[in-house]
Amino acid sequence: MKSIQTQIAENLKNIRKLRGYSYDQLAQVTGVSKGMLSQIEKGESSPTVNTLWKIANGLQVSFSSLVEETEPTISVVRLNQKTAVSENNELFQVYPYFPFDSSKKFEIYFMEFKPGCVHTSERHHGSVEEYVLVCEGEATISIHGEEYVLKKGDSMKFQANQSHTYANHTEVTTSCYLLIYYP
Repeated sequence: MKSIQTQIAENLKNIRKLRGYSYDQLAQVTGVSKGMLSQIEKGESSPTVNTLWKIANGLQVSFSSLVEETEPTISVVRLNQKTAVSENNELFQVYPYFPFDSSKKFEIYFMEFKPGCVHTSERHHGSVEEYVLVCEGEATISIHGEEYVLKKGDSMKFQANQSHTYANHTEVTTSCYLLIYYP
């Protein structure tokens, strides 16, 4: 784990470079001296809380964006390293790939349902949307009393504010990606 001073230095440098600011421009928008900003960015100075607030306000970013450890920009998820959540004697399996993050407002799952599987999902509250992309096999999705058959390469989007059913009426396992969006 990085020290808070190192984390602040890296975050400030990244934000400054993304904005294309020189130290002079950064000093102008934050009210913090160019020398102090340079020292903070090099990890040579530990800024006070007030200084961090000046920088955050000047850059119009959250205080936490300066002090929190940033997520890696690349994240590789391997199916064989995930644990499935199973139902119906393992006929239906869901692998959480990217969990919900309030700043992104979505989560992504990989789903597998074996032949004969019928899984009913309870309704979600609000205006939640589900996006389904079929990778292999054939999925039958029932919503509002209507059935939609999706084959490999097909996709579908729907409001998930009422119960809906995922089924596999074929002889082969069906796999899908599911993105749930929380507006």
